[in-house]
Amino acid sequence: MPKVMNTGAFYVAACYAAWGVLPLFWKSLGSVNSVYVLASRIMWSLVMTLLMLTARREWGSVRAVLQNRWEWARLAVGGVLITVNWGVYIWAVNSAHIIDASLAYYIMNPMTVLLGTLLFREKLTKLQWFATGLTVTGIAIAAVRLQVFPWIALVIGGSFALYSAVKKKVTVDANVSIFFETATVTPLALIWIITAEMQGAGAGGILHGAQWLLLPLSGLVTTIPLMLFAVGIKTTSMSMSGVLMYINPTLQLLLGVLLYHEEFTVTHGILFGFVWTSLTLFLISDRRKQKKTAKENEACA
Repeated sequence: MPKVMNTGAFYVAACYAAWGVLPLFWKSLGSVNSVYVLASRIMWSLVMTLLMLTARREWGSVRAVLQNRWEWARLAVGGVLITVNWGVYIWAVNSAHIIDASLAYYIMNPMTVLLGTLLFREKLTKLQWFATGLTVTGIAIAAVRLQVFPWIALVIGGSFALYSAVKKKVTVDANVSIFFETATVTPLALIWIITAEMQGAGAGGILHGAQWLLLPLSGLVTTIPLMLFAVGIKTTSMSMSGVLMYINPTLQLLLGVLLYHEEFTVTHGILFGFVWTSLTLFLISDRRKQKKTAKENEACA
């Protein structure tokens, strides 16, 4: 791992930090129905990507996707998965489950790796299999102790892991990708917003004055971190990105416990202990694999 982060790595770190403090933003919309907030996020994200595509003159790439039905289908599936991720996450934050939301991004790494073995025939080391087993064991223990299956963390983490697997085969730039993902679900989002307002279950009567700006801002807080990531990841190694990723759930966990006073129980401690140990073993194994690959490349040179 490089001793000093390059500019790209700082962009990636900024993205993860932004995601880590997003609960602060969603809490400001806590009085609004979570599905309504999700629908607004989708709609305003689409508006933001339309502006980005126009400013960067990327409509040629959009037309190319329209002519490639498989790419379009992948992006549509990605749109459904990220909608599930966003929706459950917003609900979790505004229902006093920030700790569960943070756990999702800790367990996402083992889930992503397992998907890699199933879908892309990537090989796991013995240490990585052991680490995966620790995560599963921790979840099982927590489920027994709490008598509640940790579905929030698994749905948030699982949907994003599947989203990552879909995105692995996508070739278009971030702006174009986000455009198609949000455009896929925007019709449903608009129907929900209109129906909710007609039935008095929307933001009307809840938000006043400048508070209405929070809804279009949901598009900004969604697209800007993704743009930072898209720019930064080009010059950042996957190992560095993997380490920096844990800025996000760590900030969420601190916010949940210290600012919003969610209860961190002994069972949470056991579960997080298993997960953190698993993550440490994954990072150690990944580092060993990188060193081995580097030595083999040097030998072949």
